[in-house]
Amino acid sequence: MAKHKKQPRPKAVTPKGFRDYFGAEVTRRADMLARIARIYHRYGFDALETSGVETVEALGKFLPDVDRPNEGVFAWEEDGDWLALRYDMTAPLARVAAQYRNDLPSPYRRYAMGPVWRNEKPGPGRFRQFYQCDADTVGSASMAADAEICAMLSDVFEELGLGGDYIIRVNNRKVLNGVMEVAGIGGPEHEAERGIVLRAIDKLDRLGEDGVRALLGEGRKDDSGDFTKGAGLDDEQAGVVMGFMGALGADGAATLANLDRLVADSEVGREGVDELRQIADLLAAQGYGPDRIVIDPSVVRGLGYYTGPVYEAELTFEVTDEKGRPRQFGSVAGGGRYDDLVKRFTGQEVPATGVSIGVDRLLAALTMKGRFDDAEDGPVVVTVMDKSRLAAYQAMVSDLRKADIRAELYLGNPKNFGNQLKYCDKRGAPFAIIQGEDEAARGVVQIKDLKLGARLASELSHEEWRDQPAQFECRLEDMVSEIKARLG
Repeated sequence: MAKHKKQPRPKAVTPKGFRDYFGAEVTRRADMLARIARIYHRYGFDALETSGVETVEALGKFLPDVDRPNEGVFAWEEDGDWLALRYDMTAPLARVAAQYRNDLPSPYRRYAMGPVWRNEKPGPGRFRQFYQCDADTVGSASMAADAEICAMLSDVFEELGLGGDYIIRVNNRKVLNGVMEVAGIGGPEHEAERGIVLRAIDKLDRLGEDGVRALLGEGRKDDSGDFTKGAGLDDEQAGVVMGFMGALGADGAATLANLDRLVADSEVGREGVDELRQIADLLAAQGYGPDRIVIDPSVVRGLGYYTGPVYEAELTFEVTDEKGRPRQFGSVAGGGRYDDLVKRFTGQEVPATGVSIGVDRLLAALTMKGRFDDAEDGPVVVTVMDKSRLAAYQAMVSDLRKADIRAELYLGNPKNFGNQLKYCDKRGAPFAIIQGEDEAARGVVQIKDLKLGARLASELSHEEWRDQPAQFECRLEDMVSEIKARLG
């Protein structure tokens, strides 16, 4: 008889490009998202939760901010239909707005929070699953909707304790379209050149002005010797585009005046500048000054995707990169107007505008700024000295929980009390409750202050430690109040 081949054990590894989140990370994210949701709710936005799976047809062109259509999603075929995990929150919103257009109010204002998935090559800090937090208004062409998104984003950063450490920059795709018209590449026959110009502008922070100007012209050779073909603009045309990127003035009025001059011969360009002026006036009327929100033509990310105003939020405090160099933390949110998205479903133009917050980046920023405790306390642990008294121990746990104190009963093998204390350490428990036969007879409990004990053990000599024990006795009826007072 043939021997059965032993089945190999599965490897306990996280799939490439994914990660696990534990305890404090999950709690901090939930707390941050809850605070953001309160701001969105205050502005009149409704929560929306869609399926994590959409039809490939509904998702449409994948990852609109890159040049790889029909790639980038986790997709599979089922009963002749192709399904895929959502790669952002905007595509599902477009489907919802079209599917329920007769039932939803117009404009429809919604926010959504949850994981999205992208089938891309993972790298340092780049994962295939991550959280997004979006807010959008569908059905309003008013610049008041865009100004409101910017104001709401500012309120989010203030609520999270980042006042003075952020700036929200606003630009407009129509202004850039006007610049391209003035530069002589506005017609449909120049679509290829415009694409190269957009990509070149997007690399300003990495390549600098000289690198971008090279890409606007014949092209550029990088340090490795690879040559990137340019847009083929002459010096005058390239000068118009470079003037757009350098139009930031001493204040909002000066910036708008510079843009006015640049696009004076373009109707769409003038329309874009007027929209920026409306947004600036609306924000100023609400008290949002240039210390929080500014008109800035240097915002170029997403200009290939959005159709009007574009906004990007940056955190301005200094961090150190992997090579030890100081730099600003950078972008944590972005958005803009995308009036063509819902049209795929209905054939009718539906104006829309919105913003997306990078949850993981914002959470990392809050952690760097010390907006969370260094280590979240674990639960108070009620230890088990006598297995026959489990009901009494569980009653203690219940009393603590009723007082809104996080608590648990030790559920492992109670035979070795040392193991119970080791468990308390791993859980980060601030206190351990101890009640043996003698304490039960006297109606008292021993409370072991584990945090104080650890600190004293590292700071005091053995003799000093004996005089300042981190364990005390109290009546059972006073246990809850004692713990509550010591937790602060």
